[in-house]
Amino acid sequence: MEGSPAVSGEIAVDDNNLGLNPPPEMNPEEDNISQSNDENVGSPSVYNPQSPQNSPGSESSTNVRTDHMHRVSDLLMKVSIGAEPNKNKIIEQAIGAMEELIKMATMGEPLWQPHGDCESLNGLQYLREFAVFDATMEEIIRMVETSEHPCLPSLDCNNEFPSGSQTMPTSSLKLKFDPLHIEASRAVGFVNMNPINILELLMDSKQWSMTFYNIVSRATLLGVILHGDDGSYNGMLQVMTAEFHHCTPLVPARQCHFLRYCRKVAYGKWGVVDVSLENLFPYPQVRFRRRPSGCLIQEMLNGSSKVTWVEHVEVDNRSVHPIFRPIVSSGFAFSAKRWIAIINRHCQWLATTMATTTPTDAGVLISESGRESLLKLAESMTRNFFMNISSCTENLWMQLPVSIGADDIRFRFGKTLVFPGKPPTNTIIYTTSLRLPIPTKILFDFLRHGHSRNKWDLLSNNRVVREVAYVINGENPENRVSIMEVMSSLNQIEILYLQESFSDETGSYVVFAPMDFLAMSMILNGGNPNLAVILSSGFAILPDKPPELEDEEPVGSILTIAFHCADSLSTEEYIPIQTLQTIDGVLTTTAVSIKDAIIADWSIRK
Repeated sequence: MEGSPAVSGEIAVDDNNLGLNPPPEMNPEEDNISQSNDENVGSPSVYNPQSPQNSPGSESSTNVRTDHMHRVSDLLMKVSIGAEPNKNKIIEQAIGAMEELIKMATMGEPLWQPHGDCESLNGLQYLREFAVFDATMEEIIRMVETSEHPCLPSLDCNNEFPSGSQTMPTSSLKLKFDPLHIEASRAVGFVNMNPINILELLMDSKQWSMTFYNIVSRATLLGVILHGDDGSYNGMLQVMTAEFHHCTPLVPARQCHFLRYCRKVAYGKWGVVDVSLENLFPYPQVRFRRRPSGCLIQEMLNGSSKVTWVEHVEVDNRSVHPIFRPIVSSGFAFSAKRWIAIINRHCQWLATTMATTTPTDAGVLISESGRESLLKLAESMTRNFFMNISSCTENLWMQLPVSIGADDIRFRFGKTLVFPGKPPTNTIIYTTSLRLPIPTKILFDFLRHGHSRNKWDLLSNNRVVREVAYVINGENPENRVSIMEVMSSLNQIEILYLQESFSDETGSYVVFAPMDFLAMSMILNGGNPNLAVILSSGFAILPDKPPELEDEEPVGSILTIAFHCADSLSTEEYIPIQTLQTIDGVLTTTAVSIKDAIIADWSIRK
């Protein structure tokens, strides 16, 4: 294996123009890992991944090309929404969903119960407010509230509900919903962007998926039912399909068809609501359904916006890996806070790209054109990282054979690199996740700092690493794009890394990619970042349980490690056993190195 994310396809590289060389050979430590494992494993010399395996904890790994199935369902949906009776049903459901969203976004207790910085939905109160039911259901609710009935009947999640009302109760009722589980959250944030620009991000499917790339892996506009009044977004009604992911293949992607409706609800106030269409167009099996979810956007006097976001979904979480189950089933992993954090990060990024100067630690200045190219390349690197390690249906993940490594390691093929005058080179993306009893902030600082990199990075082992230039994104100096130098013992530069690190209330991330000197020089001189081909690797750091449970015991971290490397030996039909051993060796060695170093540092601090 060589070098250090991506989807199937090819990347043509003109190394004469860019000064990009083929990815370097892996360092001797990695070669030794492969050789030592070779001696101990009585396995065939070639692994035949005829088709991706069903991986425990990853529903996206399947023997059927589910992306083909989704394209068929998209086509059927596109045909169905064209019928006039169906259009009327969609319009009716959109109006009902908007009314529910407005109430969900504006009502306080008892509908929403505060828990520290978070809120939880009161399922009984939700039923009273939005459900249509008879005296029997009223009696059931009364008995639940007074604890007179310890065992409640099971309700079928596939029952028909009135259009627009979406009366499925929440998990607070402790009823048995098999297999769908209810997640609900609400968050309020101030965004440095006017409402119309936010509406443009939400109502343009391409901008939406590009802006929210760390949660939206696939978005397709299937049709427009209603156009906005006088060319505005007011009254616009669309039908879309999308996949929502987290930064690991161990959490299955969530896919659904839904309507998106925008309406001006008051002067200077807009609403955008999504709601699934599976009730109108029944599916044989529903694993994810968006109940009325979205946001209210209130214009502020200074030109910014107050955004109230509501997430309310039904989802089958049975295939979520156990390590992620607490933060997924609680609703934290796909919470409303995450959506607002992404909008704010987008606004900060826009402001940073328009800044005129950027200081480095040496007091030097990167030119405006160089800063713009560097930021664009970093954005592309980070977007690729999220897309590459997600569980979207286009990412066909495989599990290492039991004889090779741990059962929580996943790998897949990435893009093919094509260098002039050289045979095409496949790339492989491989990842694993582990829990560490370390606060997320401590782990984030350890992984992003250059001075601790040589404690876990095989390519930086026993070498000096320093940050030579950076661009801060926003007010938090920890959110930055950096250029890292790895120096040899002879004080010569061996490796350059482009790195982006950032964090918010819902997670922290460190993304990096090695670059050669000529390519970095081209970028810093304002060269076209679209011509630079880099393979991004990195870390995603999440709390190991939702913040509202922090009082019970200290919150640790879930660390996801992902690498993207070139591999000239493997094909999609056959993978040499030494490649699989290297995957296991690199991930295991990196994980152990991080764990040993960070626990030692943490013990000293305490």
